Amino acid sequence: MMRESGEPRKASALRPSLRLGGGRPILASVKIYTRAGDDGSTGLLGPGRTSKSAPRVEAYDSVDELNAALGTVCALDQAGWLQHELEPIQTRLFNLGAELATTTQKGLSGLERLSDADVTGLEQVIDRLETDLAPLKNFILPGGTPLAAQLHLARTICRRAERRLVTLAGIETIEPRLVGYLNRLGDLLFVMARWCNARAGKTETAWRPASREP
Repeated sequence: MMRESGEPRKASALRPSLRLGGGRPILASVKIYTRAGDDGSTGLLGPGRTSKSAPRVEAYDSVDELNAALGTVCALDQAGWLQHELEPIQTRLFNLGAELATTTQKGLSGLERLSDADVTGLEQVIDRLETDLAPLKNFILPGGTPLAAQLHLARTICRRAERRLVTLAGIETIEPRLVGYLNRLGDLLFVMARWCNARAGKTETAWRPASREP
C-alpha cells in the first residue's frame, strides 16, 4: 500500500516486545521491525538483552515452535475432536514461555504460572483417551491420518523443547514442574495420535526390525 505521496508505508503491527502489566505479559504496539535484534540479541521480561542463541531463548523459542505445531493440529482437526483439550494447552504453553522469558523474581510474581494441577490435568486426559485404545504391545511407526501424523510431529517438537529446558535447568534455576509439564504433554500427544487414528479407523503400523542374513 502506498501513501498519496507515493512513499511506501512502513508496516506496523504487534510484535513480541514484552512487558508486564495487569499481572501478565502484554505486547507493546510497535513497528513489526525494530532493528534492535540485528546484532543477534533479544529482550527478555527483565532488564538488559541476551544473545538469541542463549539457552533460555532456545528453550522458550522451542516452546513457541511447539505451540505453532499444535496450531497446525487444530487446523487439521476439522471435526473438533481435540479442540476442548488443545486450546487450554496452547494457552498454558504461552504461560510457560513467559515464565522462561522472565529473569527477575518480581517479574515472576506477576505471572500466571503453571501449577502441579496443570500436570495432573494432562494425566487425566491421557487416562481418559487410553480407555478407548487397545493396549500398546509394539513400537509403532509415526503416521496414519494427517491429523495423527501432525500430532506425532508435535510430540517430537515437545520432546526437543523438554530437552532445551533440561539444558537450561543445568545452568539456571528452573521450576521442575515446567519440565514435568512438557514431559507429560509429550506423552499426551502420543496418545492423542493413537486415539485419532483409532477413531478414524486407521490401523497403526507396528515397527518390525528388518531381518538380517546370518
